[in-house]
Amino acid sequence: MTPQNQTQKIAAEDSEAMAGAAKLGRVLVALDASEYSDRALEESVRLAKTADGEITGIHAYAALLHDRRFKQMEGGLPERYLEEEEMMYQRDVHDSLITKGLNIISDSYHDVGEEVCKKAGLPFHRLSPEGKNYARVIEAAGSGNYDVLALGALGLGAVPGSLIGTVCERVVRRSPIDTLVIKDSGRAIGDGPIVVGIDGSELSNGALKTALDIGRRLGVPVHAVAAYDPYYHYVAFNMIAGVLSDEAGKVFRFKEQEQLHEELIDDGIAKIYQSHLEIAQRTAVEEGMELTTKLLDGKAFKVIADYLSEVGASLLVIGKTGVHADAGLDIGGNAENLLRTTPCHIWFGQTTFTPPMDMVAEETISWSHEAEAVLAKAPEFAQGMARKAVIRHAQEHGHTFITKDIVNVVAQQLMPRGCPAHRAKETGEAALKWDPQAMALVDDLGDNDIAAGVMLRAEKKARREGADEIGVAHVQPFLDKETAKDGGFTWATAALARISRVPDAMRIKTKARIVEVARARNVTEITLEIVEAGLEEALEAMHEAMFEGGHTKTLDEED
Repeated sequence: MTPQNQTQKIAAEDSEAMAGAAKLGRVLVALDASEYSDRALEESVRLAKTADGEITGIHAYAALLHDRRFKQMEGGLPERYLEEEEMMYQRDVHDSLITKGLNIISDSYHDVGEEVCKKAGLPFHRLSPEGKNYARVIEAAGSGNYDVLALGALGLGAVPGSLIGTVCERVVRRSPIDTLVIKDSGRAIGDGPIVVGIDGSELSNGALKTALDIGRRLGVPVHAVAAYDPYYHYVAFNMIAGVLSDEAGKVFRFKEQEQLHEELIDDGIAKIYQSHLEIAQRTAVEEGMELTTKLLDGKAFKVIADYLSEVGASLLVIGKTGVHADAGLDIGGNAENLLRTTPCHIWFGQTTFTPPMDMVAEETISWSHEAEAVLAKAPEFAQGMARKAVIRHAQEHGHTFITKDIVNVVAQQLMPRGCPAHRAKETGEAALKWDPQAMALVDDLGDNDIAAGVMLRAEKKARREGADEIGVAHVQPFLDKETAKDGGFTWATAALARISRVPDAMRIKTKARIVEVARARNVTEITLEIVEAGLEEALEAMHEAMFEGGHTKTLDEED
């Protein structure tokens, strides 16, 4: 297989897997000639090379700041500078530094970056804006021209005992794109495993996808950890007990509250975080990657930092904020602490990923016995659709334990009065069985009222024909009429059956693309052939987007 064919094959296989992972095609690197900056450049080149990408170096020089400071200091110069001729000479010297010298220094930083990129066969671009370094870096990161920002944790001003540089901390807080912070100038990504922190948030799931993608590109094993603190509430409740009066304790129902939280933390939250790891494991399997997982107990940032040291990690990948973040938060508490305490490089993810609903539900949602019993009373043909609707409702409202009340609420929404289930209950007439493919076509309608009408029409048609099962042929005539309202297009039965197999998260955009294909061909009926053409175009569009983002080169091509 040629390198080009191999690249296309990998692109096709990974098109869905890469969704949610950070792009690596356009990397912005902050340069200052420090050892940390040099390592940031080297790691950026390694990553961008796997994506056939490009590097842009940035170094800001604050000429106006230097000019103002020099003028402020003139009054405190030694006596020999009080002669105007001498002062004018010193001003000329300093002006040459501002107008030429600082620019020459920036150019020298860029010259080094360009040489490194030249050896790697990557394009290199220069940015030398005037102004405060952190402000200009953030401004460039927010321009929309870059996918990832890389910078050193420390710069030329580092002294023994320094944990994080001022520029780095300010930039990480404000950067709107994924940010790689170099913490150890002597280590490369891959000198130890990549570890990703999981907390169930969309950002942490995006971090997982990024970690798996980097691990695949560089051939580095990936670990996933989730941390929960079962000790906090024990400490808190015992501290509260010391200040509550006996009467207040009874009102607060202290003992019951303490027992509830003990069981909730020890069992409930532990199960939740373990489920996050199970979802991460399944995500990795779908991408053909191995993933080592571990549940940690204790203060999250501390036990994660300890784990990094234990396994000799080379890179930690985490979401910039966590599961409890609000809209105004710039960086999460654990992320902020890990920025200072991690012994390895750290990647702050800003990309998001939402695992499939059924995967999340299988690992995180439990049903009460009563809820299962209520669902079991629904007609067999409707149970699959009903279960999916209940799960969707539970997730939208933040429930992880489904009770019969939730099932009843969804049942009323899902099966309005007049649908076959209600009709069967009221008339005593046995409901006909449904072919699963026919039910999938009805389920794809989305609107419950429309679905109820279609189901009744299909049932009536089946009964008139003396059928003992409602099939696709009974649904199709009425389904076409309903879907014809969507832009004036009708869908053939085979076409609807095919589109029903597209994952929920992709179905809306895929249907829109198929409609565009039909419109381009000047037809009003969408056949299976039109659907297949639209699916092919959708796949090609994903490939093109990946190529534009730089995902076009494999490790084998580097050799």
